[in-house]
Amino acid sequence: MTKSKMANRYSPEVRARAARMVFEHQGSYETQAGAIAAIAPKIGCIPQTLSGWVKQAEKDSGMRDGMTTGDVIA
Repeated sequence: MTKSKMANRYSPEVRARAARMVFEHQGSYETQAGAIAAIAPKIGCIPQTLSGWVKQAEKDSGMRDGMTTGDVIA
């Protein structure tokens, strides 16, 4: 299986910061999806990409069930 050329376009730090931006500003929008749609272009990605980062951040923090980043790497 080959990895996508775009898989590592954004560093883990950028991904974490983008997810934090969504968490910090989602109160200013009607939905989390609205916050994601507004923030994604500022980061330089599409909303679906940012949504995935937010979901993973929620899993890592225990807000959502699923495999954490540490589980995936181990």
